[in-house]
Amino acid sequence: MIIICQRLLKNTKISGITLFPFILLRKSEYRQNSTLINHERIHIRQQLELLVVPFYIWYLTEYYLRYLKYKNPDLAYRNISFEREAYANEHNPDYLMSRKFWSFFKYI
Repeated sequence: MIIICQRLLKNTKISGITLFPFILLRKSEYRQNSTLINHERIHIRQQLELLVVPFYIWYLTEYYLRYLKYKNPDLAYRNISFEREAYANEHNPDYLMSRKFWSFFKYI
């Protein structure tokens, strides 16, 4: 995992984004935010499980299906199975040690 503070996110609402193997953060002080880093590390594990490219295809497909359902971009994002797993477990620093393979399926 490589953490980069990125100017590309400067004028967005995005605090962090994972583009395997990188975690991009809007502000350098977010490096100290263990909850955010854990959330993004969960995404790294998800990406590895799906061999990276299929993860992005699934992620975008699920986002658009949720968007069609909810007609709200934030609600669509929050209901993507990968995000639901990451948000549900971001406060547990030990989650990745006990996480089972393809655990995001529980959140579909």
